[in-house]
Amino acid sequence: MTAYFVTGTDTDAGKTLVASGLLARARRRGLTTLGLKPVASGCDATAEGLRNIDALTLQAQSEPATPYAVINPYTYAPPIAPHLAARRVGERPTVDALADHVAAPLAERRGLTLIEGAGGWRVPLNDEEDLAALALRLELPVILVVGLKLGCLNHARLTAEAIRADGLHVAGWVGNLIDPGLSFDESADETCYRDNLATLERTLNAPCLGIVPRLTADTPDARAVAAADYLELPDDD
Repeated sequence: MTAYFVTGTDTDAGKTLVASGLLARARRRGLTTLGLKPVASGCDATAEGLRNIDALTLQAQSEPATPYAVINPYTYAPPIAPHLAARRVGERPTVDALADHVAAPLAERRGLTLIEGAGGWRVPLNDEEDLAALALRLELPVILVVGLKLGCLNHARLTAEAIRADGLHVAGWVGNLIDPGLSFDESADETCYRDNLATLERTLNAPCLGIVPRLTADTPDARAVAAADYLELPDDD
């Protein structure tokens, strides 16, 4: 089994795009896959209950098919920090509860299992614990998703330092181009963009698993498949 915890430099850095893309790439190689999102806020009401688009995207790339309740056991409607969303409905998710929930899926020992966090590395889970403590409890190596925009160098370096300070290994990082002002043409902006990538490669001390450009696919599932073209699995030859 190969399992990783996926975190980002910030909310909307592209964790789900990268995680689902890595799962899609693993499926191309004939591996079984599983994407878990233990806690999700910003969920929509459906006939089946609350559903989160990120969790649904991970579910679509999980093979064999996996029930939604396994993918995303803690669901909250407000699009706010998970501990605040949980508080509104009188709940208090804990690291113990999350670790108990993911124990059985991890025991399936699929070819690639990814556990996606919420927000950045230090997002609170409750008033005493943050979600990073789940990765620490499970002793999982971490894949860091860097949202490529102004300020990303500081965010990425601080996050990598925090992961290592907590005693975990940064297995690799992925750059996700989210700044609409950056392009791939021969311009001053492009030169700055390339210089930023070089700085990340030099300072993060972890392998780059890919750089994902802005994708034109119009659905999350299609974007996951498209992102797979730009990604490598950790230790992938």
